[in-house]
Amino acid sequence: MGSTRTARHSSRKYRASGAVEQNEAERCGFEIGLGIISPSTLPPPYTQEPTSTERTKSSPNFVGKLEDKLLHYTSSGNWILEIVSWLISALCMVAIIGILIGVQNRPNPKWALSFTLNALAKIASAALVLPASEALGQLKWMWFGRGESKKMMDFEVFDNASRGPWGSVLLLIRTRGRSLAALGALVTLLALALDPFFQQLASFPDRWTLQGSSGIPRAQNFAPHIGQLYRKGLLSATADTDMQPVVEKFLFDNGTQPIMFGNGTRPSSIPISCPTSNCTWPPYESLGVCSTCEDVSDVLTWACLHAPVDWYEIPDTFADAPNGTMCGYFVNTTDPVTTKLLSGYIVSMDDSAYSDAVGQALIMRTLPLTTTAKRKRLYSNGSINFSDIRNPIVDFIFTTASDGPASVYRNETPMAIECILSWCVKTIRSSYYLANYEEEVVDVVYNRTQGPSPWVSNFYNDSAGIGYDVYYLENPTILGPGEELYGVNNRTHFNVVHIFDQFLPSWTSVKDVSATPQMGVSVYSTLGPYHRTMNFNPWLHPNNITKHLDRLASAMTNVLRSSPNTEMISGLAFNRETFVSVEWAWISVPLLVLILCGAFLASTIWRSSRDKDSVGGVWKNSALGTLIHGLPDDMQKKMRGSQMVSTPRTMARTLRVKMHGKNGWRVSGGVPAGGQNQPPPGWI
Repeated sequence: MGSTRTARHSSRKYRASGAVEQNEAERCGFEIGLGIISPSTLPPPYTQEPTSTERTKSSPNFVGKLEDKLLHYTSSGNWILEIVSWLISALCMVAIIGILIGVQNRPNPKWALSFTLNALAKIASAALVLPASEALGQLKWMWFGRGESKKMMDFEVFDNASRGPWGSVLLLIRTRGRSLAALGALVTLLALALDPFFQQLASFPDRWTLQGSSGIPRAQNFAPHIGQLYRKGLLSATADTDMQPVVEKFLFDNGTQPIMFGNGTRPSSIPISCPTSNCTWPPYESLGVCSTCEDVSDVLTWACLHAPVDWYEIPDTFADAPNGTMCGYFVNTTDPVTTKLLSGYIVSMDDSAYSDAVGQALIMRTLPLTTTAKRKRLYSNGSINFSDIRNPIVDFIFTTASDGPASVYRNETPMAIECILSWCVKTIRSSYYLANYEEEVVDVVYNRTQGPSPWVSNFYNDSAGIGYDVYYLENPTILGPGEELYGVNNRTHFNVVHIFDQFLPSWTSVKDVSATPQMGVSVYSTLGPYHRTMNFNPWLHPNNITKHLDRLASAMTNVLRSSPNTEMISGLAFNRETFVSVEWAWISVPLLVLILCGAFLASTIWRSSRDKDSVGGVWKNSALGTLIHGLPDDMQKKMRGSQMVSTPRTMARTLRVKMHGKNGWRVSGGVPAGGQNQPPPGWI
């Protein structure tokens, strides 16, 4: 047993060192070896010999050097890193402002502008967090080092405020916004919320930018290349093969319709040149066809007259129309030659061969004010309301029943208007936008020169037949607003007038109320008029005749502007391009936060230099201060004692402490804590 105990204590002596263990052995009365007490026989103290590869003599690696630098910076107590971080944020904001000034109201550059701005904004926001956090950490020590003792819980509030937004909110509540630390908490919160303000700085709207030129045709003269047509050696009228189909669609149908193109319409028959989806042209002048209508209901008179029934059937163009009694609305009831029924019905016929015509109603009629065969003017100058317009293409009276055939038998007044189609000079403003062509006529000029009729007719009765040779002796011309002459030659004018001969005069009649209306056309034919059934009759009520003629005039103008002898008017072509738009008001908040952070950092540095001795140095967010200056032992025992009902965090809400730069923490003004719970020298 003795040898066993001796072995245990000799082992303890081997692990110990110096006289302390030797005295302990003598005090315990243990014997060494065989019971001989001799200090000289104690084993030598244990010392660790340095190895051949001692680290202190080896060259440090990169991580070690970095650790040394950071440790030196932390222990030196300077603010260089925080100032550099604030300067980086300021430089990023200056760079953002400089970039935005350079690209404002300019096309979006090809380089990644959004990525660059977002990267700079992120760096600017993040760089503000470091100085605010470190300054708050320093104010944490100054909070407990100045004035009266503070609640111990404030230490945790300050520490959390230097690390995140929730702690900053609690610090604002704790200080009620009345301390420098509250400014730091506010800066921390705002610095974390700067991204939306940076993102709103630049937007990228699409704008129309000039990309080139465009073209649109205008006509100064109209002279289509039409071959001459002869009959038995006599020159005959020849309709324009481009104009006639367009006009006939309006005379016997609803006219030409806009050509759909995508979601819009493109110009019908106009060869515009627009390389983009948006083209505009300055107002330009062009030869065209204009229409206008005036009410002439005052020239109508209701009566029952015995007169030629010229609207029923005429077996021979030059034969007299059969007589009969008609009731309805007449024009010029005093002259038996020019008396015309415009709306009414047949009561009786003198010739029994036409007895089937009794009861037939006239529901629509077009009456030209220049006769078809001889081109003789009616109403002395061939017009009622438009005698001042020279060289009209057509001038006619149009009547239609106000409410179908039944209104004719009820003797209701028909709608009666005088309409004219004439050469004119139009001032047009055109635009082409997203496949939708629009034009507006802003001014119209007519030839209002007075003079004798240009029409001349000669009767002939020879081997070629019986008829009239008709000539138009004038070249219609118009002086435009720009002092340019516009017009057509006499042959072209005659050919265009000839297109309307199949329609003027014409009428629509019915045998009774329930019968299908039939339209009488081509009255000039030697075989008599033709009767035409129509799928759609644009001349019957309630169709808008004035608008229909406006569309016809526009379509005829488009034919003029599509002829080979037109010229192109230059315009502008625009294309959509992304631009940079800057809203400078959004930069105010980041700049304000930058200024507040700089002021907060400068104030903290200044106050820290004044109160350096009271807190024992510049600790910032370092944990060394809490390790070096711990609480007194008795207070630690109280806070973690098992008999305490409250937790340490609960006690920290009421316990008041104060930081003393040289002696550590004082608890509620008690004795200094320094020296009672310090680590051994050289432990740090």
